[in-house]
Amino acid sequence: MTWRLLDYIAVDYAGAVSHGSVSSPSEYAEQKEFAATIAAKLAALPPKPEQQALVTEAARLQRAIDSKAEAKEVAGIAQGLAAALLATYPVPLAPRKAPNTARGAALFAQNCATCHGEAGDGHGPDAAKLDNPPVAFTDADRARQRSVFALYQVITQGLDGTAMPSFDGLPTEDRWALAFYAGHFAFPDAAATEGERLWKQDEPLHKLIPDLKTLVGTTPTALAGKIGQDTADALMAYLRRHPDVIGQQTGFLSLVRGRLSESLAAYRAGDRQRAGELALSAYLDGFEPIEPMLAARDRTLLERIEGAMGEYRAAIQSRETADSLANRVQVLDDLLDDVEAALSPDAASGLSAFLGAATILLREGLEALLIIVAMIAFLRKAERMEVMRYIHAGWVSALAAGFLTWVAATWVIGISGASRELTEGFGSVFAAVVLLSVGIWMHGKAQADQWQRYIREKMAKVLSGSSAWFLFGLAFIVVYREVFETILFYAALWNQGNGGAILAGALSAGITLAVIAWAVLRFSRRLPIGKFFTYSSWLMAVLTVVLAGKGIAALQEAGIVSIAPLRSVPRISLVGLFPTMQTVAAQLLMITALAIGFALNRRKVV
Repeated sequence: MTWRLLDYIAVDYAGAVSHGSVSSPSEYAEQKEFAATIAAKLAALPPKPEQQALVTEAARLQRAIDSKAEAKEVAGIAQGLAAALLATYPVPLAPRKAPNTARGAALFAQNCATCHGEAGDGHGPDAAKLDNPPVAFTDADRARQRSVFALYQVITQGLDGTAMPSFDGLPTEDRWALAFYAGHFAFPDAAATEGERLWKQDEPLHKLIPDLKTLVGTTPTALAGKIGQDTADALMAYLRRHPDVIGQQTGFLSLVRGRLSESLAAYRAGDRQRAGELALSAYLDGFEPIEPMLAARDRTLLERIEGAMGEYRAAIQSRETADSLANRVQVLDDLLDDVEAALSPDAASGLSAFLGAATILLREGLEALLIIVAMIAFLRKAERMEVMRYIHAGWVSALAAGFLTWVAATWVIGISGASRELTEGFGSVFAAVVLLSVGIWMHGKAQADQWQRYIREKMAKVLSGSSAWFLFGLAFIVVYREVFETILFYAALWNQGNGGAILAGALSAGITLAVIAWAVLRFSRRLPIGKFFTYSSWLMAVLTVVLAGKGIAALQEAGIVSIAPLRSVPRISLVGLFPTMQTVAAQLLMITALAIGFALNRRKVV
């Protein structure tokens, strides 16, 4: 109650005093009464070291009101005291998940519109019957002084001496939904459209409102002190309509839970196709966008959820019972609670940012590095340095394309989860097929006489024209695939802060990759030509199998390839091994093709 009184003084004092004179004696008397009640209640609170400071500030508020201070000064004292009160004697300050504003609209029409009006303007059909006119939520000046939390408090407790009842009987989620809906009326749709543009294009704004707790506790006036009133109004117009976009983990995890719940409901209703579509959306639209952040914090948890969501989709296709699917949803919900804890701001640290940045670049860059270095070493052995520029042009172009992808993902369009998985999936499958032929070809040239014959008869032809451009294409694909992934991971990391640690991690990983490249090239120069091709062919063979597994897994996550779980197979993403029939079959197919190719090469030698 004390917090609510402070909120009323901050909002309503302007209607009692204007320019040092009392404009409404009854309102002014009420303000003085509220201030005295606040002082008494603060003095009666359980003792804490900070309590005396609260009592002192309450006395300052009383003096300001007695001296008829300006409304801005009184509002500032009241809001500061309210914030200090909540910090000293905390209460639940935010909803557990983003409220459903559609539910809020239905509740408002059912419970509030008769007094406050359907448009929130205070002109409902019963308004004229009331002694105290209902609040007009469309009053922008008043709304700028009121937070969503203040609205929630009034909805929960009601207003003594008025027709406003307590809605404490409603579930907490419904009260928050109602508060958000009531808080949107003062800001028009045009402002919300501008707010959406600002939110999507101006990343620093996210740091001002990083989570739901900040959103519900911030007034438009307080936010205006940092970014200006028009921008603050636009942001509040958008975020109060779409609280689900707040906080990357909070909004997206709420979306995952919602989609899974809808999927289960559709399955119970007999619509298996719709249930599958919603399950896929839960992953691509809800979980995929936060994968980079989670990978940097807890990759084991990430892989557990990826597997569980894939198994849930497979269970839908195999027609498991609804109760069995409900159990799977409950398991996922518990795992998502772990994700929320892992992605909380308190879990972030400079060390985790450094390790995340370093491991991401090492993991994503090593495969591409080995392929590019092998190609360079091959051309050096062949003494065809003039073709080298095609390989360098390929990987440099991939880096440039990666930069453009970052620009597009940051300022122009969003990179959807499906786009990311399709890029990784098709890129990996293409690279696996190419490396299959390259590996078999290199194995066939492992004998020195075979290599010399090849040099004499075909080298000039093969490494000219279209083949040189083929090398360019291969270099581009294998590097861009990794750059695309790395950019999305780093963008997610960067939004969490610790920029210096991230740059340090990237630099250390870059140095490590450079050392690996130097060592491989130096070692390859000393190898006899036969051993060089033997080792290179086996390297290509291993990467072929790895990329085949990763490619099919990515296409499964995008919904292009179906999922048939294999519980006896471990999940080792580093080597592309995933517990599904399709990924294992793809890797076995590549291993078979390599075995046949290598066997045919040996027969030719014999």
